[in-house]
Amino acid sequence: MLVNSRIALVIPCYNEEITIGTVIDDAKKYAPQAEIYVIDNNSSDATAEIARARGANVIHEYKVGKAYAIKTAFRVIDADIYVMIDGDDTYPLDQIDKIIEPVAAGRADMSVGDRHSLGHYSAENTRKFHGFGNGLVKKTINLFFAAKLNDILSGYRAFSRSFVKNYPLICEGFEIEADMTIHALHYDYKVLEVPITFQERPDGSESKLNTYSDGIKIMSLIVELYKDNRPLAFFSIFSGIIFLFSLISGGVVIDEFLKTQYITHVPLAILSSSSFVLAILLFISGLILDTLVKQDKKNHALRLLSDGNVR
Repeated sequence: MLVNSRIALVIPCYNEEITIGTVIDDAKKYAPQAEIYVIDNNSSDATAEIARARGANVIHEYKVGKAYAIKTAFRVIDADIYVMIDGDDTYPLDQIDKIIEPVAAGRADMSVGDRHSLGHYSAENTRKFHGFGNGLVKKTINLFFAAKLNDILSGYRAFSRSFVKNYPLICEGFEIEADMTIHALHYDYKVLEVPITFQERPDGSESKLNTYSDGIKIMSLIVELYKDNRPLAFFSIFSGIIFLFSLISGGVVIDEFLKTQYITHVPLAILSSSSFVLAILLFISGLILDTLVKQDKKNHALRLLSDGNVR
């Protein structure tokens, strides 16, 4: 850990009165250099009061959603290194140095606490279909963005200042980890995973994550960001499918014409030709959008250089 680095420990919380005191105490013990910020996301229990009594800075974000809490933290907190950790006492603060070190040393713009490599997550997690959902998200992002990451949805991360101040957070809830990961991959930030242990929530503490509804939101976000960040590949998929359909349906019409010199399947001929034109238009749209995306990446890199954030 760099002695002169300003480290902000950001803890987004919604009704975590059972665990937040323990998390803050552990943070003081294992990261005494860090300034602790609890982002109270409109809790109806004593989360904010407990956090304040334990000596943490409490920032209120009344729009409910984890991403809103993190957005507020990134906007108002000024630091050199930012650490994000959940307030549910599932992540080990005794391993925080391992999370911070790659960012402090300049080896990563975002380091991620990997819960899967050591096998603790699968052993501790008892929520039905949760492991399946995590695996699906991991495989989809790795496939879409040519990555080899183990834990896409970990809520234990450290960030460089350049990452935080150039991250346009636009999601709302638990999609934030997937959004951060895709943003880092798209703009070629250095991402490093650090194997960590993991424990289930203590008795009486309830997860706010809904496996089904939040899972659908995460997968929808991934598809949307794939469209936005890889438009040529995205539109080429649909263009190829429609083009193949136009060839098959057009083949029937052409075969009939060559044999009889007549076209009796007029609606099919119209559908085939229209599909062919649509396929070409989709491919051209992908090409145009891909050019815009590449220009955006150049502008992003130039902005980092102009701000003195050379990576």
